[in-house]
Amino acid sequence: MPAWFGHRSVTLIVLAAIVVVLPLLFPSSYYFRVASLVWVSAFAAIGLNILMGQAGQVSLGHAGFFGIGAYAVAIGPAHLGLPSWGALLIGAVISAASAWLVGRPVLRLKGHYLAIATLGLGVLVALVITTESRWTGGPDGMAVAKLSLFGWRASGSSTWYWISGSVLVVGTWIALNLGETPTGRAFRALHDSEIAARVAGIDVARFKLQAFVIAAVYASLAGSMLAMMNGFINPDQAGFLHSIELVTMVVLGGLGSVVGSIVGAAVLITLPQVLTVFQEYEHVLLGLIIIVSMIFMRDGIVPTASKWLARRVRA
Repeated sequence: MPAWFGHRSVTLIVLAAIVVVLPLLFPSSYYFRVASLVWVSAFAAIGLNILMGQAGQVSLGHAGFFGIGAYAVAIGPAHLGLPSWGALLIGAVISAASAWLVGRPVLRLKGHYLAIATLGLGVLVALVITTESRWTGGPDGMAVAKLSLFGWRASGSSTWYWISGSVLVVGTWIALNLGETPTGRAFRALHDSEIAARVAGIDVARFKLQAFVIAAVYASLAGSMLAMMNGFINPDQAGFLHSIELVTMVVLGGLGSVVGSIVGAAVLITLPQVLTVFQEYEHVLLGLIIIVSMIFMRDGIVPTASKWLARRVRA
């Protein structure tokens, strides 16, 4: 087997194959819609996993950057006359700049102090979005212009399925390769021990900030995609509950696992659709399934499954 054909290549090939083959199994456009939501959520979760799973930093306000990206593609075309793709890029730049400015003082904190500080950041963004109704439509939200590029307009569930699926593959490729770079190795050193990393000569503050900025850009791009796909956005996408949902995806799939982020997003998005047959017991069952999963799969779905397969192979 060629040296370049490692686990990263296999992961990308399998993911791309899934994206290509799945539409052949969809009986209606509704499934394109659900799959697109999975791809967008997985993209945001991958970015958060870089921060939490690789660099070992906690964020409970990550939906704030998601909201910045979402409202950038809403406000840009509506109030400033910007093209949607230009607003998307501006949203990513604003998210990166905000993460850099806020992250410098916030990331000096540790443990629950860091968690509360990032929570405050998310609450602040959601509050600004809700109160600045002249620009954002306030609690009622606002319409979002369709993505337009050289006269072509993205519309329909199937179109957004291919756009979000392609972006997910690219985002996965970046995250997988990042893990093998000196930056990725520095992130893992931070995760294991900040003291040991500092002794080894790693600039702890700089790499923590880099992870925060990368995760913010991922979230912003995911927010922009979701807003343009739905054609509408409201402050809920920047709220605390959405931040918790993203964290749950990362933890459920497996901290530090890029594939785990995709699996966690797929489970958390599709499971409620499956459980709708139980009507009023839907949320109870969803909570129980998550609790049981974390009890028996403490490392997350993908790492636990990998360990189980490894034991089977050795046996």
